[in-house]
Amino acid sequence: MSRQKAHHNKQFKLDAINYRKEHPDLTQVECAKNLGISVSSLARWEAQFRDNNGDIPVIGSGSYVSEEEKEIARLKQGPCQFHF
Repeated sequence: MSRQKAHHNKQFKLDAINYRKEHPDLTQVECAKNLGISVSSLARWEAQFRDNNGDIPVIGSGSYVSEEEKEIARLKQGPCQFHF
């Protein structure tokens, strides 16, 4: 049976990072377990937070980091095909 990938919104990710900061006595593994997420997800979000000056870029559901990324996604879809 395959596992579905969970999608967490930006606020959840920021809350997870804050939880980790507010509990310096807990390890990253313990924090992730308490939050019900993988350690790799928490580590990735923390790295993104550091690398983006305290923000986490979120992509999905039509949200793009930049207009350029949005245009690239549109072009990858290929030509529109109408069926009459």
